[in-house]
Amino acid sequence: MAAGDDLKLLGAWASPFVIRVKLALNFKGLSFENVEQDLSNKSELLLRSNPVHKKVPVLLHNGKPTCESLVIVQYIDEAFAGTGPSLLPSDPHERAIARFWAAYIDDKLVPSWVQSFRGKTQEDRSEGKKHLFAAVEILEGALRECSKGEGYFGGESVGLVDVSLGGMISWLNASEVMSGTKIFDPVKTPLLAAWMERFRELDGAKAALPDVDRVVEFAKKRAAAAAAASEN
Repeated sequence: MAAGDDLKLLGAWASPFVIRVKLALNFKGLSFENVEQDLSNKSELLLRSNPVHKKVPVLLHNGKPTCESLVIVQYIDEAFAGTGPSLLPSDPHERAIARFWAAYIDDKLVPSWVQSFRGKTQEDRSEGKKHLFAAVEILEGALRECSKGEGYFGGESVGLVDVSLGGMISWLNASEVMSGTKIFDPVKTPLLAAWMERFRELDGAKAALPDVDRVVEFAKKRAAAAAAASEN
């Protein structure tokens, strides 16, 4: 990291998408200023930095904003190519495969998990759970294929897909606590279950992943607030 580089992350501690960016910064060994945002009263800096979506995360690199978590992670890898390990493979085809699976997590895993966790009716939640476990089963196969017998989607070290899924770990664990249902089951998806334990123990992950109990408390408060709002 050049002496003149200034990195600020506009985020919210509980956001899995913000956690992704923290993971990428940590794994690359980059220093950054974490600027926590109040999403109920968005700052002028956030609104100015992301005028289209008005959402976190936003990475400010020497004052220039980059938005959307997967875009930011790839930007970090390219802008600081000479710092720390690469998150994307050098081979164009392998890089395309990594981008495919990172997008799959956002397109299939995240929406089904949200539906299983926050669906308005039991039927909604059951439908979400069905799609969630189907996506997890497919990711188990992706890990088998991408890891080539090593510990991560990126092979011997973490890559884009590990960071993408890793940002979800605390929330997946929190929903397991609240629902009593194991998402990465050691019997049904042994590779993912082992991957999660391995990933959690990385120094960069320990520094970025929020405590599961804190996430559970946050989720319960948000659910109670949403229930109260729907009654009014």
